[in-house]
Amino acid sequence: MKAIRLVGYTFGGLSAVYAGYYTVLYLTRWEWQRALISAALLLVVEVFLATVLLLTRFARLEERLEQSDARIEDVRRRLEQTRAPAPNRFNWLSSVDRTELNGTHRTFVFVPVLMVAGAALSGLALVIQKVAGATARPGAERRLAGRLAALAAAPAAGSTARLADQPAMPPARTGRKVIAVVTAVAALALVPVLWTALADATQTRAEKAPDSASTTMVFRVETRGDQSAQAVQLAAQDLWETCRRSTAAENGNATLNHMRDGVYAGVVRPALPQHDVMRLRGCIEDASTNRTSAVVVGEGQAEYRG
Repeated sequence: MKAIRLVGYTFGGLSAVYAGYYTVLYLTRWEWQRALISAALLLVVEVFLATVLLLTRFARLEERLEQSDARIEDVRRRLEQTRAPAPNRFNWLSSVDRTELNGTHRTFVFVPVLMVAGAALSGLALVIQKVAGATARPGAERRLAGRLAALAAAPAAGSTARLADQPAMPPARTGRKVIAVVTAVAALALVPVLWTALADATQTRAEKAPDSASTTMVFRVETRGDQSAQAVQLAAQDLWETCRRSTAAENGNATLNHMRDGVYAGVVRPALPQHDVMRLRGCIEDASTNRTSAVVVGEGQAEYRG
């Protein structure tokens, strides 16, 4: 069971790290569709890990309840062993040997007027006393054992030792506490760095235009289903018009030229800043249009010639 749980945690942890890494990576590349898919996968893995954790906790609770019941029964048996025999509260109704002589004259209780009603009431009181002694004492002892079980030493996992042989306090585990503290400090120190890097990669503020005449983006377009030249041309035009509006810089002069089968060159004048080039490339490779995929094969800046 422990091996299966360890495999589940390992698989889920590695999958969560993998999905989280690609979520951040696609966000920095401005590939929103892929980032959404990776984030959805991350949520699925987190739900899986949470489910495994809850099932593990439920199993531990069930095991603890069973151990608690066993400890209560152990304490109750110990109480029964140390219990004094019940006194006979109706000694005058008990049978005695009248011929026994022990040096004293035993005085018996006689009812002056022995009536049937008195005998019936005495018999009824005896029955009530026996029923109460047979029912109230086990329940009271069980409740007392349940209250005393909290003071008993907890049994070790898989241990069959007796209650008296178990230590009162479990051994201290300082190694786990040190590892947990170091991990928490490292995570807190890493969060601001990752936050700053992600914010800088996904910023939308306008940047200074480079000293170039134009930006050229060459990409290949493929369609599924209808692969005619007209369909590819429409898909490429739709993709280019969508992605050219994803940049923060003004790009009113943006043309698309067909080079060869499925390969197109988009030219933006004036040239885009480096961050906008990254956003344009990410949008094209993300290919959010229906049944269309695109791959950037080259990009560059056209320098001014003096």
